[in-house]
This record gives sequence, structure tokens and C-alpha cells, in this order.
Amino acid sequence: MTELGRVFNEVPELYDRVRPGYPPELFADLASLAGLRAGSSVLEVGCGTGQATRSLLGLGYAVTAVEPGAEMAAVARRRLPGVPIENATFEEWDDRGRRFDALVAASSWHWVDPAVGWQRAGDVLKPGGWMALLNHIVYRRPNEPEMYAATADLHERFSPGNPDWGHPPLEEEARAESVEGLGGPFKDTVVRWYSTVQWFDGAGVADHLRSTSIYRRLDPSVREPLLDAVAERVRTREGDRVARRYLTVLRAAPVS
Repeated sequence: MTELGRVFNEVPELYDRVRPGYPPELFADLASLAGLRAGSSVLEVGCGTGQATRSLLGLGYAVTAVEPGAEMAAVARRRLPGVPIENATFEEWDDRGRRFDALVAASSWHWVDPAVGWQRAGDVLKPGGWMALLNHIVYRRPNEPEMYAATADLHERFSPGNPDWGHPPLEEEARAESVEGLGGPFKDTVVRWYSTVQWFDGAGVADHLRSTSIYRRLDPSVREPLLDAVAERVRTREGDRVARRYLTVLRAAPVS
């Protein structure tokens, strides 16, 4: 897992408070696809502070979670007492011969080294086990006030030429971008989409962005004045209310 993947460890409580969860329909679809039922064993890779973990536990699965960030893992243990949360990267994690009915990675697999991760995922699954990747893609609706469009000038002022700045795609563009299959020993990927939304006031927008990797990689002397300016812009020009729309994507496949 890359060092950038550890940046969330700097703000675990904020991350837990502002990051979106995952829709119940997604977990119902995963259960149907993978044949999961109460008592099924699930390995969660990169559990963070436990957003997806809570949903998995709510369905009665026996969850083992792996999380490389010590502070993130500590928050997850406080939120989820009794759940085994093991502090390690997936690449270096000791599976101790354990095998699972499913592996779930919620907004975390992109931090895993693909040269190791795909085969390792196949190795820790039981025959016929399923791997599921969950992700959020931010998208925009035509003619709807949108945070990036409303603050593009501020982003350019505080961090000029930053290649990460740009408008989110439209929903149909986001769907087209999210059909890539799983790798390694996983074939016949099933892709499902779910539209969700978070609403924020100015302060909420700033806190949410403060928890994301694009902004965490900025030097604090740049990040904090930028986010203060974004919050003020949302308050004064957007009625202190903006949407952050997500196309939540499930990509799942059985091990071959």
C-alpha cells in the first residue's frame, strides 16, 4: 500500500464523520451474487474507520478487517468492539492460513500494489469465493450548482496548475469509466451502479475535502487557506448548500 494511502491516518475522526457510506442495495446485490448469508466469512481490505464494515456486520457476516493506518484502525476498534481489526498492509498481512467466502475492499483497493494484490486476493479466498470492489465516483448533473465549478477560480489561485483540479464527469460518463473488470484470477466481472448524494454547508464541504487524498497531499499552508475560501464561497454565493453526488460502483467476480 502506497504512502499516500496512509494520509487518512492523519485525520481518522474527521474521516469517520464526513465520508459517505454505501447503499444497502449494494450489499443485497453482493449477497445474491456471492451466495453470502449470515455467518459467511468476509475479509475486508482497508476498512478505514469502518463505514462498510458496519454494513457487513449488520448482515451477520463474520468479518475480519485489515487496515494499515494505526489511528484509523484504533477508531474502527472503538466503533466496532469485538471485530478483529488487524493493523497491516494487505501485501504484508499474515493470513495464518485463513480462507474466506468473500473479500471486500471499499474505496481502498487502489492503494494496494497490483503486482501483489490480485493474486493474494485469490489465494485467501475459498474455492468459488468472490472479490468485491466498492468505489464512489463523484459526478455532476447538468445545470445544477456544483462545488468544483463554483470554486474553480479559488483552486487555481491557491494551487495553480494542479492537475487534480477539474469538473467531475456527468453520470453517463462516470458509468462508462467504471466498467473495468477485476484483475488476476478474477474473470466475468459483474458491475452495478447506485446513485447517492451528500448535502453540505460551507463548513461541511471544507471538512469533507479535508478528508480526501487530493487535498491531504497539499501542504497545509496551501490547503487550509484554500478550504477556508471554498467554505466562504459556498456560504455567500451558493446559499450555504451544495450537493456532492456519487455514482457508487460495485465490481465483483468469483475467483477462477
